[in-house]
Amino acid sequence: MCGITGWVGDPPEDTTVVERMTALLHHRGPDDRGIYTSPSAQLGHTRLSILDLSHAGHQPMILGDQVLTYNGEIYNFRELRNQLEGPFFSNTDTEVLLHLFGRYGDACVSHLTGMFSFAIWDERRRRLFAARDRLGIKPFFYRKTPDGLAFASELKSLLELGRPSIEETAISDYLTYRYIPTPNTVFSGIHKLPPAHTLVWEDGRTTITPYWTPSAEVAIDDAGRAIEQLDELLGRVIPEHNIADVPVGVFLSGGIDSAMTAYYLEKPLTITLGSEVPHRNEAPAALRVARHLGTRHIEHSTGAPSLDAALDAMPRLFDEPLADSGAWATYTVSKIARPHVTVALTGEGGDELFLGYKRHGLQARQRLTTLTRILAHLVPPLTDTGRSLERRGLTGFERYAELSSSFTRRQKRAILSPHLVNRGRDDLWYFRQHWREDLALLNQARWLDLHTYLPDVLLNKVDRAGMAHSLEIRPPLLDHRLVEFALSLHPDLLRSADGETGKLILRSLLEPRLPAGHLDRPKIGFNLPIRRWLRSRPNILRGAMDRLVEADIVRKPQLMHLGGEQIWSLLVLDKFLHC
Repeated sequence: MCGITGWVGDPPEDTTVVERMTALLHHRGPDDRGIYTSPSAQLGHTRLSILDLSHAGHQPMILGDQVLTYNGEIYNFRELRNQLEGPFFSNTDTEVLLHLFGRYGDACVSHLTGMFSFAIWDERRRRLFAARDRLGIKPFFYRKTPDGLAFASELKSLLELGRPSIEETAISDYLTYRYIPTPNTVFSGIHKLPPAHTLVWEDGRTTITPYWTPSAEVAIDDAGRAIEQLDELLGRVIPEHNIADVPVGVFLSGGIDSAMTAYYLEKPLTITLGSEVPHRNEAPAALRVARHLGTRHIEHSTGAPSLDAALDAMPRLFDEPLADSGAWATYTVSKIARPHVTVALTGEGGDELFLGYKRHGLQARQRLTTLTRILAHLVPPLTDTGRSLERRGLTGFERYAELSSSFTRRQKRAILSPHLVNRGRDDLWYFRQHWREDLALLNQARWLDLHTYLPDVLLNKVDRAGMAHSLEIRPPLLDHRLVEFALSLHPDLLRSADGETGKLILRSLLEPRLPAGHLDRPKIGFNLPIRRWLRSRPNILRGAMDRLVEADIVRKPQLMHLGGEQIWSLLVLDKFLHC
């Protein structure tokens, strides 16, 4: 895992800008740093050494006219290397990627199995080719300049070119989605390259092109066949994600996905974050799984999280507002894991692929009545009841979009300053862009999650939280082969008819392989106790609201009946704007 930076085009007046951009990503790669400079380009790289720890893996790496700066892991690099002529001077996937590009050009991405973002500069053609992996595990930000294009692994690096204005529509989007949806960022003129897309800059023009769209056609509806094929695929894919020349571990919680990841490895090192708050503590369940599987197990307990510490860390971590309070747990477990391992495998993606979220069940059980729809317009919107009725008064796309949103549309109109409420703008544009009317009910929800919430929230927080501590986190369940297989399964194999139970196929596969009763445990999670904090420190929210009102972002409504994650959204927004 690494940090990448660069600009291409006519040289900037400040010739040290890429050096500063790269230095800001030291946490992503503390082991080595390099800068490539030519009259038409500068590329930077910070290296976290994972494969071939020698200086042979130094980047940017040069092969003929091509210069590569690369972040990620290519799990099939040895197989690809055997198909290429070389010569090879290292045992790195970086060098394989350069040779692969030399053979296949832009089509090289279709040969890759892994997580990656990279940029290849062709010095002779003055052409940049960049790509981001299929699911968006690794980030890639870019910014057009008057004379070219700049890119980086994190927003903070691109702010070295000057801090743009805040994009007003981004504030409204943030309160809908809890994040700034791709391809936008909170800053005008800075964008995210979407997952499964390539970018080409040549002759002053930038072209963005998709290179992978998985099939959503249901091909498997037999449970026995599905379990057999899934078992074989997991047994092949998960060990492939274990390649490294440094220590590797598994984040083990009390859930299904991390236990499944550990099961398919040979007695791995497992790491658990415990909590001194009993109803949030998954450590005992994780320990039972570790003993059952015979893993080498490390457990660290943490006290009650600090509101001040979490609010101080989160905006700096993401460089823009992101309101997932569970990021604090990922940040904390990464910190405790780093002294023991350089790479950690995680179960991210299981809920999206196998319909494990509560909102999937709510979507399956939708029951619309005339009374509900009437009451939804009568109850004050900034209350728990108002939010619930508004959601229950909808069906189909509108219902799932609101189930997946932070603030409903009525709530946003009640809370936002009038100049930020564009009544002609579709608040749900991002969800609508990825909604598939041609799919079955629950497959619609799954497709939307995979293309929005997964890359913009879950994978975003995993990347930043891990790299803040120079830890590479790999989600093997999001190997594109597993994603393609999961999308071929009939939803009846994934969620019960009453909508109450998800991940049916995983439960059938794993129940005889895990401790008795482990799969019957309720989902706990590590979201922060926001409402409890505010009961003891109400001035925190009052102060945040006063500053947001003064900044003409929100009005001054009664907020005490908002949900915890909604309150967290406002606290994070205030901290981002005023830190």
